[in-house]
Amino acid sequence: MTIEKEYSTKLTVDGVTIDRRDVDMLEAIDRQGSMHRAAEALGRSYARLQNRVVEIEDAVGPITERQRGGSGGGGTELTAAARELLNQYDRHDAELDGVARVTESVFAGTVQERTGELATVATEVGPIIALVPETATTVQVTVRSDAVVLTDPAQTPRTDHTSLRNRFTGKITQVDSGEAVSRVTIELGDDVALQALVTNASSDRLEIARGEPITASFKATAARAIGID
Repeated sequence: MTIEKEYSTKLTVDGVTIDRRDVDMLEAIDRQGSMHRAAEALGRSYARLQNRVVEIEDAVGPITERQRGGSGGGGTELTAAARELLNQYDRHDAELDGVARVTESVFAGTVQERTGELATVATEVGPIIALVPETATTVQVTVRSDAVVLTDPAQTPRTDHTSLRNRFTGKITQVDSGEAVSRVTIELGDDVALQALVTNASSDRLEIARGEPITASFKATAARAIGID
């Protein structure tokens, strides 16, 4: 089973929450040069748009500036505070996008033996060494995709030469490529898969492709179990 987390970007300033709808509003004002035209472009009423501008300004200060007269007949512009707000939102959105791409692969199993906080869990893909709660016996082990290391099966170092104590070899069933990072799905058994995030440079070096074998490794501390007794 694979769990994918979803996040929505929001900023909070003095109790006022600014979300994508507010960003769309500010960008429309900037693009249209008028609050009236921005409201029309967004399909919102002018009164509601104006009220929302006032609510945000109560928290962050002036975000719009009225320009009167001139050859263009005046209009509305964003202030420096509004543009900084947009920049902060974009930075936060980019950070969350990186987090949102991280998935968790989940394996059910039973605890076999313990060594301190670590335990060997028998799962349908084989034993996994994980951090396990002290009293748990039946557990779910989660592994984040950004904690999985992929290597060529023929060049994978021995387990006693690395801290990556969990190792599985399977077949690549899916590759989802982004601008810089690819998400790789590895089939480890019937309807059981593990996902990994790799840079596109690493993907090219490893010649990642559907149907090819690959070895996936991860540390014991990257595998975390919760009891489901």
